[in-house]
Amino acid sequence: MLAVPYGSAADQSNPATNTASLADLSVEQLMNEPVTSVARRETKFDESPAAISVITQDDLRRQGITTIPDALRLVPGLDVAQINDHEWAVSVRGFNNEFANKLLVLVDGRSVYGTGFGGVVWGAQDLVMEDVERIEVIRGPGASLWGANAVNGVINIITKSAKDTMGGLVSVAGGTIDQPMTEVRFGGQLATNLYGRVYGKFDNREGLVTGAGQEAPDRMLSGQGGFRLDWVPSEENTLTWQGDLYHIRNVENQAVSSWVAPYETSEDFVDNDSGANVLGRWTHDFSGQSSVTVQAYYDYFKQEQAGAADAANTFDLDAQHRFALGSRHDLTWGLGYREVEDDFTSSAFAGWDVTAAHNHLYSSFAQDEILLVPERLKLTLGSKLEHNDYTGFEVEPTGRLAWTPGEHQTIWAAVSRAVRTPAWNDLHADANLLLTPVPGTPGLMDFVSYGNPHLKSEDVIAYELGYRMELTKHLSLDVAGFYNDYDHLIAPSSVNTSFVGGAPSYLLVAATYENAGSADSYGVEVSARWDVTDHWHLMANYSWLEMQLGFDSPYLESGPAQQAQLRSALDLPWHCELNGVVSFVDQDTAPYSVSQMSIPSYVRLDVGVVWHATPNLELGVWGQNLTADQHVEFPSYKTLLVTEMPRSVVARLTWHF
Repeated sequence: MLAVPYGSAADQSNPATNTASLADLSVEQLMNEPVTSVARRETKFDESPAAISVITQDDLRRQGITTIPDALRLVPGLDVAQINDHEWAVSVRGFNNEFANKLLVLVDGRSVYGTGFGGVVWGAQDLVMEDVERIEVIRGPGASLWGANAVNGVINIITKSAKDTMGGLVSVAGGTIDQPMTEVRFGGQLATNLYGRVYGKFDNREGLVTGAGQEAPDRMLSGQGGFRLDWVPSEENTLTWQGDLYHIRNVENQAVSSWVAPYETSEDFVDNDSGANVLGRWTHDFSGQSSVTVQAYYDYFKQEQAGAADAANTFDLDAQHRFALGSRHDLTWGLGYREVEDDFTSSAFAGWDVTAAHNHLYSSFAQDEILLVPERLKLTLGSKLEHNDYTGFEVEPTGRLAWTPGEHQTIWAAVSRAVRTPAWNDLHADANLLLTPVPGTPGLMDFVSYGNPHLKSEDVIAYELGYRMELTKHLSLDVAGFYNDYDHLIAPSSVNTSFVGGAPSYLLVAATYENAGSADSYGVEVSARWDVTDHWHLMANYSWLEMQLGFDSPYLESGPAQQAQLRSALDLPWHCELNGVVSFVDQDTAPYSVSQMSIPSYVRLDVGVVWHATPNLELGVWGQNLTADQHVEFPSYKTLLVTEMPRSVVARLTWHF
């Protein structure tokens, strides 16, 4: 089973088992739990024709997780690597980087994928962890429903309805890195069938460590607040209105070029990231098989990078309609419009030849789930049609087949096409990468990269095959295999060299972004869950990835060939829990300055004890990265200083009232 929730059916006197969560469900019940990301409507987990994982609130609570990237470490096949205290590289099935651009991320239906630099700024994706209902992760293309950039996967973070967060919450965490993190939330019933909550959150994170064991210059301070309203005026209608406001102060090291010796220096910069968003959604149910949903949101996000900045304003409107056609067709279709305005500020490190971007995205999709053999065989056909101002018209179709030969097993197969549209950074950015003396000469060598406004979208044809089975009522197995055929991959590959005279003279090495070539990747992801007893649950997963680039480039990272993980959740007497995770990540290479860096394999061990002192008071203590003093996970492209993950301890006190 794929990172499915776990828990126990232990003595009901234990407050850990009195929460209304998926933790109390058996393997058999979990296989029947609904997910929404595969078809943009509820489908059963075990019958979903995709490689999907679910991280639940109980997973987050048991492991003491305080960030979204750390939660994603629980997903098989996901490559999660921390760069420094506030930056991560997160991808699936290859191509990881700080701005990994082939993974679409949604928060309650709002896309947080940035079109300026590409990818996701993970340090800005902060939530009250108690308010996260679940995180659904699709490994493999999801573009036929969710659109461009859902190339290798989709992450859908779903928060709880305000109705499910009544009363107050105070949570304080502190340790060797979190110093401290404080969350306050209050929810209540405002009128008949109208519920609301407000929250505030403050985070103070210490820097990680350098290779010499000293504190790294990457400390982070952040403050965030928000609200959510849920109104159910009738059985047929549901309305949601929510929003967030946040500010983040980051310290980070940056390599700075100079035309005087020593030419390349290392400086600490203070970056201020800020943002706000508001989202509204209306759902009307005509019947159990027919509904319409209309959603609109506005999002503002400003990101700084060592003096350079991107301020983005996004407006999005989306509508979808689901209905049954006869007894064998379940159709879903929709229309969408998105407008994104970016305003760029240049620095000595990075600049843009066009500093204002304005992109209009028009989209439509249709999907038909066809029942070929009742209770046995289903065929899903669909496609997304999009038009953007950068690359024009894009078509992203899929075909998925699900066969259930028995009550407790599903065999599925899929063929899909997805695209990744160029970011504005690919099209128009000019970046200074490295300035260095030429050995044996008085001259210098200046490495720069240039954008290319004529780029096409990257595309992939993905073939997938999966098998999901409930072996017994206490044991489940999930296997997914894939083969991806990429084309038109974007990388700075066209290199021109020229001598520039003067004082000082230098050799200019300029790389221009191009649709450089193709690549193939294939692999297998396996996961299982075993309910040893009602009080003890084990989850294991293993993934293998092989990638072959059709061209040479130090800027594209393949990902670790092998990853493995074993999780244990044990309910102890006296209202206590013992939870642990041991993970293995294979050796890897990553982009580093104008070349690549080798990252050694590592084993990570996290162990935590949670005590439910009363039904409303919980105390947890966790040791993290216990197997070594420190280890490297991923370098930054902005500096030669490599930050490492240290051994750490965190304690958390949570009070519901």
